Amino acid sequence: MAPKQDPKPKFQDGERVLCFHGPLLYEAKCVKINIKEKQIKYFIHYSGWNKNWDEWVPESRVLKYVDSNLQKQKELQKANQDHYVEGRMRGQGVAPNKKIAGGPAPQQKNLDMTKTKKNKQKSPGGGEGTSASGEVLHPPRRKRARVDPTVESEETFLNRVEVKVKIPEELKPWLVDDWDLITRQKQLFHLPAKKNVESVLEDYANYKKSRGHSDNREFAVSEVVSGIREYFNVMLGTQLLYKFERPQYADILSNHSDAPVSQIYGAPHLLRLFVRIGSMLAYTPLDEKSMALLVNYLQDFLKYLVKNSTTLFSASDYEVAPPEYHRKAV
Repeated sequence: MAPKQDPKPKFQDGERVLCFHGPLLYEAKCVKINIKEKQIKYFIHYSGWNKNWDEWVPESRVLKYVDSNLQKQKELQKANQDHYVEGRMRGQGVAPNKKIAGGPAPQQKNLDMTKTKKNKQKSPGGGEGTSASGEVLHPPRRKRARVDPTVESEETFLNRVEVKVKIPEELKPWLVDDWDLITRQKQLFHLPAKKNVESVLEDYANYKKSRGHSDNREFAVSEVVSGIREYFNVMLGTQLLYKFERPQYADILSNHSDAPVSQIYGAPHLLRLFVRIGSMLAYTPLDEKSMALLVNYLQDFLKYLVKNSTTLFSASDYEVAPPEYHRKAV
């Protein structure tokens, strides 16, 4: 009896594709193909992303670059954007139409890691990335008892550790104001920002260095800042904008095509990242000790935002959108 032949790949080297990373689809390129033990895997490069995000993925995460799948990509982005701050702020204890009184937040552990059973449904995030953007943000993956370490099992995906980054109480009103100014009052944050994300991160790194920490800690801060910048540049266009802001974003891409968005957007959009970053960290293979260290650094950065909130967050940085913009935003 003749041996069974290896399965035939659906995609070819160099083919333009769409690939799931987390809950969303991104344009990508199939760089290499590997067939082992009847399983097909593709080495994927996400278009416009740093090569550190390149990863091996199972065939189930890759789709043909055709109109029907491009429409699916748009639908997933829209579903993910429409109410993310409302839902996440409620999870943080904030209602969109109700401000939180100022004052110190109750003492909580910086790291809240709970294994949560995700709804058993056809989930696009069927695998875990193998890429890294820095030693602190992405230490080596944990050993897992499975045949193929580059393909995540359904059980592992459904029981993935969820990370919660705590938004300080003092910053929650700014999230509410930001939401209200844009979605209800139809204003836009003035771009390019007077103080952009790049500048905020650089100031934080310099502030930490000025306090005379050890070389190792200074290196860690630099790596964390680099990781925050990377996450912001990758996530802004797909996960951090309200629908009303999308025409403005399209104009920015057209007029500042050579500049990363971290050089255009400011602190309010950076703060939105921390509402979302926990769900993305769930796709990062960190053990609990490494994750706790990372979250401590993220919480420290949020404390820095609190300390400098009067200069970083102001309603005067927003402006009423003109009538012609409203027509584009419909």
